[in-house]
Amino acid sequence: MTRDTLRLPTLTAALLAAGLAWSAGAQAAPQGLYSADELLDADVYTQADSAQSIGEVEDVLLDDDMRLRALVVDTGSLLDLGDKQYVVEADQFQVETRHGERIEDIEYRVTLSLDAATLAEQPEYTDGWWNQARDNMRQAWEDTQEGAASAWETTQEGASNALDRIGQALQNAGESAQKAAE
Repeated sequence: MTRDTLRLPTLTAALLAAGLAWSAGAQAAPQGLYSADELLDADVYTQADSAQSIGEVEDVLLDDDMRLRALVVDTGSLLDLGDKQYVVEADQFQVETRHGERIEDIEYRVTLSLDAATLAEQPEYTDGWWNQARDNMRQAWEDTQEGAASAWETTQEGASNALDRIGQALQNAGESAQKAAE
């Protein structure tokens, strides 16, 4: 099997889990299941100009939880953006399904909440960006783990102290009751 053959089932499952947003202008309900294979190479538009494609989806980026993190948009040489690939975060686009009744007819249309000029300000998809993003995600995960461990230790310590105080109060109450009974 090739790397691409192995990658597509994983991407498809991740896109399902990610719950891609549905275009506000769509006529039907969200599809609920998305094909990574069809999303790759989907035409990309801006909200400001829904008639002119500014590029296509080049790649789908997933986080450690296999949730959709971003799309890579290849602008080719359209709109004077140059032949570049930009990283567009998941909250900055919507996906609309067209002709979704038959698998072989599925088409996606990606609409960015960015205009062409703002797209050009997004990070370029390069080795430098990839390494920095990976390191940032790894650091965020480590920080989360450390924070969770610290919170657990604090909770345990607080619970132990509370139980000690309750035990002492019960012992004092028992001693008081015994003295009163004598």
